[in-house]
Amino acid sequence: MSNRSKSLFISAYLTLLALAAGHGLLGLWAEGPLSGWSGVALATWPMVFFFLRLFLSDVARTSANLAGYQAAAWAGTALTLALGWSGEMLMLQLGYSALIGGVGVAIYVYWYSRFQRDTRTGLLQVGERLPAFTLQDEDGHGVSSSEFLGQPALLIFYRGNWCPLCMAQIKEVAGQYQALAELGVTVALISPQPHDNTRSLAAKFQVPFRFLVDADNRAAQALGIDAENGLPKGLEALGYDSDTVMPTVLITDAQGTILFADLTDNYRVRPEPETFVEVLRAHGVSA
Repeated sequence: MSNRSKSLFISAYLTLLALAAGHGLLGLWAEGPLSGWSGVALATWPMVFFFLRLFLSDVARTSANLAGYQAAAWAGTALTLALGWSGEMLMLQLGYSALIGGVGVAIYVYWYSRFQRDTRTGLLQVGERLPAFTLQDEDGHGVSSSEFLGQPALLIFYRGNWCPLCMAQIKEVAGQYQALAELGVTVALISPQPHDNTRSLAAKFQVPFRFLVDADNRAAQALGIDAENGLPKGLEALGYDSDTVMPTVLITDAQGTILFADLTDNYRVRPEPETFVEVLRAHGVSA
């Protein structure tokens, strides 16, 4: 129920945020800066730019609490109260500033962005053996996790091509492929998304990684990192399944022992790409 609510929230929030920011811009044009619309603009436009930046540039991580954006939203609410006129228009402006601006970003930061990783992730503790699971390659052929044995492996579970932070993270790792190859590391990028999407991703990056599909999210379920109903509402129309995965990075040695596990509880907080090479070298993996 929680993930289904989140799925509905993010789609509704982005729609209402765009509506409020657009109305605020029109209001500023009509009534000028000495009106409550200045507060609406301050409360809503920073988050509009935040999401535009996520989708239009390679942002792989953000701060956890987006403190500056929250401060702007509540400062905008105060400005709306200071400059707004009385009556129904002020109530509308306050609705935009306080509810969509202030409350909206707080819900996004402290509820939507956070995962509730359960005790099953105890399977993925450093020093433990990686549990067995099965994936598929781009063409639908079965791939056993045992194929990662014999050499170090970097396993990145990502939500899908629709997730801009996931795509930015993969681009970072692709930029490291030479260093990883010199260390003899197998890199596997794993998502429950359709095979066509995975093939298009492989064609886009053209690096010697394994682009794999977790059909029906079975591996994610076995590892305790599945996110049932985690897809933003509406993206099913693009062919994605409603169930997805919590972004997870695992590094294993040649025997399948977990050397590193990033089990982030916030989809916007992810490890720096240099971390992976540093972990491998710290465990004696060398060219």
